[in-house]
Amino acid sequence: MDRSHTTLVVGASLAGMHAARTLRNGGHTGRIVVLDADRHTPYDKPPLSKQVLAQGWGPERLTLPAVDEELDLDLRLSTRAVGLDLDERTVSVEALAGPERFEFDTLVLATGAAARRLPGTDDVDGVHVVRTLDDALGLRAELEARPGRVVVVGAGFIGAEVAASCRALGLEVTVVEALPVPLERVLGAEMGAVCGRLHVEHGVDLRLGTGVDHFDTVPGEGGRRRVVGVALTDGTVVPAEVVVVGIGVSVTTSWLEGSGLTLDDGVVCDETLLAAPGVVAAGDVARYPSARFGQSLRVEHWEHAVQGGEAAGRRLLADLRGDEPQRFDPVPWFWSDQYDRKLQLAGRPAPTDHVEVVHGSTEEFRFVALYGREGRLVGVLGMNRPRHVIQLRALLDDGASFDEACARAATL
Repeated sequence: MDRSHTTLVVGASLAGMHAARTLRNGGHTGRIVVLDADRHTPYDKPPLSKQVLAQGWGPERLTLPAVDEELDLDLRLSTRAVGLDLDERTVSVEALAGPERFEFDTLVLATGAAARRLPGTDDVDGVHVVRTLDDALGLRAELEARPGRVVVVGAGFIGAEVAASCRALGLEVTVVEALPVPLERVLGAEMGAVCGRLHVEHGVDLRLGTGVDHFDTVPGEGGRRRVVGVALTDGTVVPAEVVVVGIGVSVTTSWLEGSGLTLDDGVVCDETLLAAPGVVAAGDVARYPSARFGQSLRVEHWEHAVQGGEAAGRRLLADLRGDEPQRFDPVPWFWSDQYDRKLQLAGRPAPTDHVEVVHGSTEEFRFVALYGREGRLVGVLGMNRPRHVIQLRALLDDGASFDEACARAATL
């Protein structure tokens, strides 16, 4: 391949680093420059809400494998992309040394997403999100001071994992969720209620169907304020020395506005992850058409970032070699560790899907449930049943019917 060819990877995320590795191992002999706004060596994020908080893991245990491999990458940290010019084939950045522009022949967009924050909390100490290593380390420092109560806003997967980590540390925890059932939008009401009961049985004060009205604060250091309580929309006030906000993410695409790329809650790509000639997207930021599920998808899961990064790298290699590009349409796959339970989810279930428990018992938090829609299997959910989930997950790849999946489950 042409040694003068430069590929720019914007985002040293899981997806970005896997794209870089795929390019280099696939024969890319030119320059590969990786830019990232974070100051830390590229790291894995799932442990942030679990092992970093509850087990004291340090940054050295989170480093992504690609960092230590002989990939000859030009890694630029503390370098934030602020603009893209497709005609000039340049990315403008803000770095510690000042503004700079990077030229590219091909481009990988892997900037991921940022945690949503509640308005009016920028100057309030004690209010945290968990998205970056600095977020997790800052929260851990406050948890080590043994706060009287931690309030978690949002009972999604991040909020649930943080709540479980705090309970593992022996802290009092209240979880506030605006929906009547935790995780209802992802798992549906029945399975969401099971997840909520798991936390209640581990001593969490679970407040459902209510949101945050405002934070009670007192004067803090340096002219800032300090949270002391969370006032809810139902009129109650929960004392809190630490608050963790887990209300979802927003994709990091504002720097691409006006670039000519199509943006719609992500970078809109074709079925091969191509967003423009010579430009691909991967990971949380990529939105692509899924023939498997008949809809446009943007997926925020760990394994999807790995698969997307590799697929994005292969897409660029296909152009460089003149090969036929491959369609990207994997089965989404996700897991979450909470207490001594491992929750695994494959597919793309919806709250309105038919759900049937085919193994174990939800009362014991050891079960497998299948999701069906219009006669098709669309999801497999398991709690502490990894072998069963992995075997049934393969049926999603095969496009099995719901009846076929139930029959197969009966033989396991």
